[in-house]
Amino acid sequence: MTVAPGLAAALVVMLAGFWLADVIGGALLAARGLSGASPISGVPVAIVLGLAFRNLLPLPSTLAPGLKFCTTTLLRLGIVLVGIKLSVVEMARLGVAGVPVVLVAIATGLVFVTWFNRLLGLPPRLGTLIAAGTSICGVTAIVSTAPAIDADEREVAYAVANVVAFGLFGMLVYPYLAHALLPGSAAIGLFLGTAVHDTSQVVGAALTYRQIYADDAVLRVATVTKLTRNLFLAAVIPLLTWWHARERGAAGSRNAPASWRSLVPSFVLGFVGMAVVRSIGDAMLGDSGRALFLWDAASWSALTSFIGDTAGARWLLGTAMAAVGLNTSFRVFQGVGLKPFVVGMAGALVVGGAGFVMALLLGRYVTL
Repeated sequence: MTVAPGLAAALVVMLAGFWLADVIGGALLAARGLSGASPISGVPVAIVLGLAFRNLLPLPSTLAPGLKFCTTTLLRLGIVLVGIKLSVVEMARLGVAGVPVVLVAIATGLVFVTWFNRLLGLPPRLGTLIAAGTSICGVTAIVSTAPAIDADEREVAYAVANVVAFGLFGMLVYPYLAHALLPGSAAIGLFLGTAVHDTSQVVGAALTYRQIYADDAVLRVATVTKLTRNLFLAAVIPLLTWWHARERGAAGSRNAPASWRSLVPSFVLGFVGMAVVRSIGDAMLGDSGRALFLWDAASWSALTSFIGDTAGARWLLGTAMAAVGLNTSFRVFQGVGLKPFVVGMAGALVVGGAGFVMALLLGRYVTL
């Protein structure tokens, strides 16, 4: 059967999801007297729309091959392209003092969420996805980790719902909390960059702070801190893949990976490769003014933005996640209840607390 019907359906839902995210995000900013890019990511909105169509309308079986194509091939290709958004040069801009803040927040989230998820008796893969999304870069971390650990649609949907809900809470509340409790722009930027989940939510929180308190430095530090968190995705995905394989092996699974190729999927290698290309290009841009001998600063920025944001995150990952929604019945959520959201809330609070403490201790050493 052809993949065209399912692919077209997922594409339409993706387009509707990103349009609706822009409308909702614009209305949210306007209600607070703010302006700027929408703080609402189109990916989770596309998932929600897909879920609504899947469970409220009778969808034809001809969609199945295309939806599977989206959730496998397009998803992996999107992850590879998103790698070009990550640059070691960005991490260097944060300085020696800023990187430990990011490392502590990530490590705390991964360890605590995984432990707490196991304590509540939830599926290990679900805990891994929530940990990745809470600790690193929200929805992107979840959709990048899911195929590496063989997570199913239910686990992906639950994890995405967590980071969207609690990341949105952080975006709305943390700017005011940081202003009241943290000294200086660097500490506030570090806190917002580590405590809020998704990239769009971090930028939304930092823009809120800038427009309310007239502080551009917070926006710069928060953005670079978040980009540094994103960069660690290249190391964390292989680590989580290895851990998942180890757990399966300990459980006596016959399918436990036996080689490094099984532990590091090809799309992860592609993701890391794109990050290496971006880092080399950025470094060359600083030395000679030409990225990879071809592009000046403006052209290189436009190219990497198109590949990573437009083609990778929006078109490919957005379409893949719309297909996840179209492929998921509400029946799969029966028997799990609210426990995943308890894990997500606890993880958000612990990661936020770790980011707050580290920003308080090391914020004074960060160069603005």
